[in-house]
Amino acid sequence: MKNDNLLEMSVTDFVEATAAKTPTPGGGSVAGVVGALGVALGRMALNFTLGKKKYAEHEEFHEHLARRLETAGAMFESLVADDVAAYRLYQAAMKKPDDAPDKASAVQLATAAAIDVPREVTKLALAVLEDLKALGPTSNPYLITDLLAAGVLAVAAAKLSDYNVRINVPYVKDTKAAAEIKQASANDLTKAQALLANIESAAKDLLP
Repeated sequence: MKNDNLLEMSVTDFVEATAAKTPTPGGGSVAGVVGALGVALGRMALNFTLGKKKYAEHEEFHEHLARRLETAGAMFESLVADDVAAYRLYQAAMKKPDDAPDKASAVQLATAAAIDVPREVTKLALAVLEDLKALGPTSNPYLITDLLAAGVLAVAAAKLSDYNVRINVPYVKDTKAAAEIKQASANDLTKAQALLANIESAAKDLLP
């Protein structure tokens, strides 16, 4: 099956495509899907809260979060396709003859794309975690495990993305820029983990 429309596959087909001996979908694509699933769980927790009299005073805030999470889900889905496109750019660059005058610049461009996509996934995961943290205290307590699962998946997306950044930064020609990118990615992962810890701490009284 072609990889052009990963999100149109059934779950079974996506799993099989990921397991297949093909470079895509790989870790980057999976990170985007994991992020999208995390958002979906957050949206579910919110949907079971919206419209309840108990949370009427938070309705405007919840509607705002609903729009943000819907947008975030669509962005994660777009990043799945972006990851595939980035890998194809890398393939094209590596197929150029070693003596091609533009090979070095093509490889740097492909490397930048391979780093930019996971960095965007992480930034989006952080935004989602902030929204989940804000939602927690005013959400339906019966959906708390789904909200926590949403946070875990958002952190997983960030961690997968950090791996992808770290594997690609050695190929960045500017070593100072490479070190800064690697450190920024590590810092963002630490932020993501701290946000999840905060969400878990706020929910501890709701778990047996």
